[in-house]
Amino acid sequence: MTVFASEQLGNIMTDTAAEASGMVFGEVISAIAASIIFGLAISITYIKTQKDSYSQSLAVTLTILPVILAMIILFVGSNVARAFSLAGTLTIIRFRSAPGEPKDIGFIFFDIAAGLACGVGQYMYGALFVALVCLFIMLMTVFKYAGKKSTEKILKIVIPEELDYQNALDDVMKKYTKSYKLVRVKTTDLGSLFELSYNVSMIDGYSDKQFIDELRCRNGNLSIILSLASEEPYGK
Repeated sequence: MTVFASEQLGNIMTDTAAEASGMVFGEVISAIAASIIFGLAISITYIKTQKDSYSQSLAVTLTILPVILAMIILFVGSNVARAFSLAGTLTIIRFRSAPGEPKDIGFIFFDIAAGLACGVGQYMYGALFVALVCLFIMLMTVFKYAGKKSTEKILKIVIPEELDYQNALDDVMKKYTKSYKLVRVKTTDLGSLFELSYNVSMIDGYSDKQFIDELRCRNGNLSIILSLASEEPYGK
């Protein structure tokens, strides 16, 4: 029984070595080069379309993920035992990062598809796929597909010093604005109050009164000024 098991183990190791030696060096280099190019194209598309809201860590991940996936596909090949071993390994990995936004998850699946194309040697179809999808994403960004209409305004609001001005208004801003940016903080009334100036891009569908009323509840009915960006300079 022991001799039989040893022979079986020897056969498996021999088959694995034969498969490894059968991998063509040129194919491996081609797969790595193509997956790097695909990963860079997807990462650049992500950075360009997300502008200031992109994550550097995700941009780097999008660059290297196709390479890793392509090499996994090459190493596993048609070996069923390796495929089951890989599946078992992946089941014990725990991802502790917070779930990303749907668009970020979409880019990751885009990366996976590009890596699979490189792993199976379909470089031409992979290049066509990456180029067309990147172009499609760029066009959707340029034409602001499914974007909400917004109006650029300047918000000046006074809050008490006990409020954390960096986070005190975030929930209200996210509800009524498409984007907002704190551009100036000024102390007033001998330092007992903060005057905050924001660039806000209002979401169409909400009235200025709704926005101001909710801000009044937050700042205790202190001064609030909401004006068009073209009408009031920050210097005043």
